[in-house]
Parts: sequence; C-alpha cells; structure tokens
Amino acid sequence: MENLTNMIKKHQKEIDALMRRKIPVIAGRMAKDHFQDNFRKGGFVDNGLRPWTPSKRLSSGGTSASSHYGTLLSSRNHLFSSIAYAPAPYSVTVRNNVPYATVHNDGGTVSPAVTPAMRRYAWFRFFRETGGKSGGRKAPSPQASRWKALALTKKSKLRIRIPRRRFIGESADLSAKISKRLEAEIIRILNK
Repeated sequence: MENLTNMIKKHQKEIDALMRRKIPVIAGRMAKDHFQDNFRKGGFVDNGLRPWTPSKRLSSGGTSASSHYGTLLSSRNHLFSSIAYAPAPYSVTVRNNVPYATVHNDGGTVSPAVTPAMRRYAWFRFFRETGGKSGGRKAPSPQASRWKALALTKKSKLRIRIPRRRFIGESADLSAKISKRLEAEIIRILNK
C-alpha cells in the first residue's frame, strides 16, 4: 500500500493532467459514440438494450423513402449528428441542442397549430393516396382518411403524443466503459 501511495505521489502531476484535460475529452468522445450507437441499435443501451417504440411511419406500409428509415432516423440524421460534447477541466457535458431532442428523449405532447399550409398539404396527401382529385379512383385507405380528417378539422391546434425514446442520458454500460478506460490510463502512467 505504501508503495502504491509513493507511486501516486511521484506521478501526481501526470495524473492531475490526465483527469483535468485528457479524460474529459476521452469520456466525451466515448459518450458521443455510445449515444450515436443507440440510434444504430434502435434503442437505449443501459444494462442491455431497451428498444424504442417503433414509429407509425414504419408500420404504415408506405413506399416513400422515409418509411424505410429506422425510428428517430431520417435522410439527414439531424438528431443523430447533433450529439456533441464540451470538455471542461475535470468534467464533460454531452448534449443535443436540436429543439425537438428533449421531447423525443423524454416523451411528451406537442401542440402544433393547424395552418392553411398544413391543410393544403393534407389535401395533397389525401388526393395522392386516393389516386386523384375526384377521390373515386381508389377506395380510401385508413391513411387517406386520416389526411382528409386533418384537412377538414375545425381544431386550431393538434395534440400529438410522442412516446419516450431515450437516446441520451445516464447509462451503466457507458459508465463502466469510461471507468475501465480511466483505470487503464492511470495504470499506464504508474507503470512508467
């Protein structure tokens, strides 16, 4: 025990520099990679994978490109690529500054206003689903009926419930990886 104490005192400046400058950068990068991997796996990894509730567009049977992307993913992957970290002395902050990140991560209800542009778009989608402006070419599908209901609604605001799909936050798996890396770095310094 005395020998270990002497070794730590001998390398105290190096260990302090490691904890102040190097480990926050390493931990931030590991956290960013871990949270982005949650998107690839389709769930939150914390003592095993906790899969997300699938988005409705995946089960709608649509033929558009958006219906083939995974939950919380899109062609731009804006939510995925906006995970960032900011190292500081002895600490690191991992965040996602996209305005809708919090509602996806924690779940909740959003209430967008029903605008004239939204109604026009709903009519456009209804006519595309039914095969024309007459609406009589195809039998209206349940999805077409939803578009028509949106176009004709008297409401000025919608209430849309977003289920919780945690992708960033405390994770025991991530903490274990960071602790293991920290231990390896300290052992490397003490073995010099």
